[in-house]
Amino acid sequence: MPVVSIAREGNVAVVTIDNPPVNALSQAVRQGLLDAVTALDADPAVVAVVLQCAGRTFVAGADVSEFGKPPQEPHLPDVVSAIENTARPWIAAIHGSALGGGFELALACRFRLALADASVGLPEVTLGIVPGAGGTVRTIRLAGVEAAVDLVTTGKPVRAGRALELGLIDEVVDADLLEAAVALAKDLPNRTLPEPLPQRPAPVADDAFWTDAEARITKRARGEIAPLRALACLRRATESDFVTAMTFERATFLELRAGPQASALRHVFFAERAAPKPAALSGVPALPLRTAAVIGGGTMGAGIAAALRDAGLPVILIERDEAAVARGIANLSDIFAGAVKRGRLTDAAAEARIAGVAGSTDYAALADVDLVIEAVFEDLAVKRDVFAKLGRICRTDAILATNTSYLDPREIAEGLANPARFIGLHFFSPANVMKLLEIVPTPETGDATLASAFALARMLGKIPVRSGICEGFIGNRILKRYRAEAEALVRQGHAIASIDAAMRHYGFAMGPFEAQDLGGLDIAFLQREGARAAGRNVPETLGDTLVRAGRKGQKSGGGWYDYNVGDRRPLPSDEVARLLCLDPATAVEADLGSIADRLVGAMADEGATILSEGIAEKSSDIDLVEIHGYGFPRWRGGPMFQAASDH
Repeated sequence: MPVVSIAREGNVAVVTIDNPPVNALSQAVRQGLLDAVTALDADPAVVAVVLQCAGRTFVAGADVSEFGKPPQEPHLPDVVSAIENTARPWIAAIHGSALGGGFELALACRFRLALADASVGLPEVTLGIVPGAGGTVRTIRLAGVEAAVDLVTTGKPVRAGRALELGLIDEVVDADLLEAAVALAKDLPNRTLPEPLPQRPAPVADDAFWTDAEARITKRARGEIAPLRALACLRRATESDFVTAMTFERATFLELRAGPQASALRHVFFAERAAPKPAALSGVPALPLRTAAVIGGGTMGAGIAAALRDAGLPVILIERDEAAVARGIANLSDIFAGAVKRGRLTDAAAEARIAGVAGSTDYAALADVDLVIEAVFEDLAVKRDVFAKLGRICRTDAILATNTSYLDPREIAEGLANPARFIGLHFFSPANVMKLLEIVPTPETGDATLASAFALARMLGKIPVRSGICEGFIGNRILKRYRAEAEALVRQGHAIASIDAAMRHYGFAMGPFEAQDLGGLDIAFLQREGARAAGRNVPETLGDTLVRAGRKGQKSGGGWYDYNVGDRRPLPSDEVARLLCLDPATAVEADLGSIADRLVGAMADEGATILSEGIAEKSSDIDLVEIHGYGFPRWRGGPMFQAASDH
């Protein structure tokens, strides 16, 4: 079966791309399209051509199997140009997603029709490159400067309705897409055709617009170069003729594709692609997940419940008393209200989310649920009590999961009947936003339970990573090492602010001390105190000194930094210098690059130990944990990727 075929609807040719699963633009597809152009141009009976795709989507981008390999002819710009310059006008019939090269193909067509739930976009910057087949040059002529800048430099796709508003497509189709496209094609002899995009004048913008756009993107990108290079391509498209702008875009694409950031982002792309379906679970069926319950309605529990509701699962929220149930429901309502405020949900959708939550103090309500996630206080006795109740009430095949950050899941499940159904699910706060989910099986966890945990992650849109059992699992164990290394730098005379500045310069949103102030120093302090109370030898940290002095972070008005009331900007603290016996006058001169290298190196060293112990299965899993759970800059690929790149 050819990946590109031609059928006839009277005097209209229908070209169909059939390259499952996402109709990627492989060499065979590119060649098939070029051959179709040649064949149809030579056929005088054809008045127009409809381009459609089989399966669940329009062309969703490049063929990932070709990533990192020498490009093969025909190149996509030549295919796009051939469609654009054909003697027979082409119409793109878009369903699913037209992304990257797929949207560039659509831009070559004279008309673009799309189903209402379709989306279009140019996500190349998320892979460290820019569009390479005219995406910047054509989009700006079609949609204008502001829309093109937003679309190309963020890489975020837009739905058909918004695409119509922006001028990216010509019509939203509510009925049969092919039928509508063929009807339009048959009517083209009666219409005045729009000019091909290369013949249209490019819009212009003044220097102030470009300066402002560059400042905004620089702040957002935090060291990522592709968005700024994409902006340069868009600007060139407004200041040069079409051919010159195309040449500039292609040269930028080829340069970035061979660069370190694109390599890092490809690494992350493939790791994310593999994460939801580990090979070890191939063929293992997941258990049905139709109903769920969450024990605990605090910040974490409410976030987990919100994530479950976003996935469409009805949720029972269990708390210790009616007042706590009310607080838990209120926490959920606040989450959904925030989503409405940000435009993520409509009022009706938020109401439906809350309507799907039943609050209760009675564990008997859980007798027939498929999944229970415990999210109570991080105390072993409290959690054991919860699972003792669940073990008595829930079905023997119901999945019972603990959300714990540090405790040993084996101890939590001690004495539980049918321990094959028990598993650790470490969500990250806010659980309805953060994409990482550490999946922590015990030795008794059954394969079906483990497969169900990964299925849940896919349902929730999470990036799942399997972790072995150790203190802090993968992420918090590396975080502990990272913070210890940062404190070691302070002890050696480096200014706290310089260490934070080094990590921001590296690409983190904030440095280690700023992050602790935001989250609260007391959280890790209490964990260390618990370990000390259990008889373990846990050395005193600088953070312990601050917490004992009442400095818990922003919530107490000061942690590693001072904060003015109502202002979250960190200010150097004389009190911290006094408590920690620091002398700012003798601080080591900051070398931001060396500081970042040392801290990232410490993360990678701990990651290597985690790998050697079998806690993580592969280094890319560690990179995903750091990127999706701890803010490691995606475009650097993760600490393990960096360590491998440095050798």
